[in-house]
Amino acid sequence: METIKYTPRGVCSRSMEIDVEDGVIQAVRVAGGCHGNLQGVSALLKGMTVKEAIARMEGIRCGMKPTSCPDQLAQALKSAV
Repeated sequence: METIKYTPRGVCSRSMEIDVEDGVIQAVRVAGGCHGNLQGVSALLKGMTVKEAIARMEGIRCGMKPTSCPDQLAQALKSAV
């Protein structure tokens, strides 16, 4: 199993860790940010392939920000692909 450690930029979250095994997300942990929303996103990502997660989350914005926590999760996954 591989653990991706990522420091997001431009969002409230401070750190992200994603466990991936054979191209499938096993767990997501995020420090900071909107706790409830990130718990929901983490639960939805479990069992999803890395490619599918990137396709679904990349480019999502948060208000007027050019990025969001889901977009930053996609960037973290892309950094490991």
